Amino acid sequence: MKKIKHIVRDTLFFITSHISLRLYAGLYYRYSKGYWMDWEHPRNINEKIQWLKFYGDTSQWPRLADKYAVREYVKEKGWESILIPLLGKWDKAEDIEWEKLPSQFAMKSNHGSGDVLICEDKSTLDTRYYTQYFARILKTKIGYILGEPHYNKIQPCIVAEELLDARKQDYPSSTPIDYKIWCFDGVPTYIVTYFNRTKESCNINIYDTEWNNYPQFVQPNEHYQVGTDVLPRPRCMEQMLRVAQSLTKGFPCVRLDLYVIDGKVFFGEMTFTPAGGLNYSYTEDFLNILGDLCKIK
Repeated sequence: MKKIKHIVRDTLFFITSHISLRLYAGLYYRYSKGYWMDWEHPRNINEKIQWLKFYGDTSQWPRLADKYAVREYVKEKGWESILIPLLGKWDKAEDIEWEKLPSQFAMKSNHGSGDVLICEDKSTLDTRYYTQYFARILKTKIGYILGEPHYNKIQPCIVAEELLDARKQDYPSSTPIDYKIWCFDGVPTYIVTYFNRTKESCNINIYDTEWNNYPQFVQPNEHYQVGTDVLPRPRCMEQMLRVAQSLTKGFPCVRLDLYVIDGKVFFGEMTFTPAGGLNYSYTEDFLNILGDLCKIK
């Protein structure tokens, strides 16, 4: 019976998403959060992200959420030096030039989330499997999953970049530390750090721009746990904040992702709808704090 209910639910969501993404977003929000969101008076950051998706100025979102096209925007803003070196870009999975790639690299789609291939030894890589893997991703309309229309406007492609060396960090994380900076009209506010990431788990800490730690803002769950260690303040924090101010000015809400390897800043991505407006690893207090910082009307 439970399986049948899930099939009915998923079918309903699929049909609704293809009729109206606005209707689907509201329905999925109700299913995920347990209450209907207030479109007229959105309060917390999840509600305001939902509102921005359908009533805000999203004209620049497809270009800047595109993990390939955004590189040109970063250059235009004078920050070409923080781009991870590009190894290749392909519009079709079957065109990937595996033989020309180095032994180590990172590969991802420009419109997806969580689909990154981290290759540390190409000699052990099943390239046939990953060719099929990326072919499926390129055919996926990401915008239908969480009701994010701008992702459906991105022309999908595959990009490969140099692999960042996680060993060259001030904290011994098994993976490069994600510095996810919540910015509001060019003002960086809180920095959410993700480290020691695996498919099963991830440590998370939340800091302000003075590097005060707020473990009470984290809502632990099966995947995310509060990091037991306080990460060292990045040596290049001032540059990170300048980058954040420059790239996010003019947008009500952007989460800018950066990395720091061997004391050098690297650009990750710009996300206008973090978690699709369904962030669940933050407490209600923190969601309300972020919501108060986001001015939409």
